[in-house]
Amino acid sequence: MIRVNRLNGEEFMVNCELIEFIEETPDVVITLTTGKKIVVQSTIDEIVKKIIEYKNSIYIYSVK
Repeated sequence: MIRVNRLNGEEFMVNCELIEFIEETPDVVITLTTGKKIVVQSTIDEIVKKIIEYKNSIYIYSVK
């Protein structure tokens, strides 16, 4: 799960395993595999960085 903020500043968690794609239109829209679309404040690069950090944290625990 990664933390993101809606345009109104409300913070929430997104299951990054459900992200199908991310687009900038000019707002950043996350589309989930369920078809749900979420407009967020973060840039695409920030979201990708959060996903990589999340996946790295899982990998570290699975290797131990």
